[in-house]
Amino acid sequence: MTEKKQSLSESIKKLEGIVEWFESQEEVDVEKGLEKFKEGAVLVKSSRERLKEIENEFKEVEKTLAE
Repeated sequence: MTEKKQSLSESIKKLEGIVEWFESQEEVDVEKGLEKFKEGAVLVKSSRERLKEIENEFKEVEKTLAE
C-alpha cells in the first residue's frame, strides 16, 4: 500500500486538529484518545523525516552556492 506523502504544513494542520480535539474534550474516551494519539505519533514521525529532508536540501543548495 502506498501512501501519498503529505506536506509539512498539512501534517502540522492535522496535529493542531488533534490537539484541539483533546483540548475540547471534557472527558476523553480512552479508545478514541489512543487512536488520536497514534495518529499524532505517525504525523510527528513523518514531519521529522520531512524536516530532515528539507534540511538536507538546504545543505545541497549551500554547497552549490559555495562552489
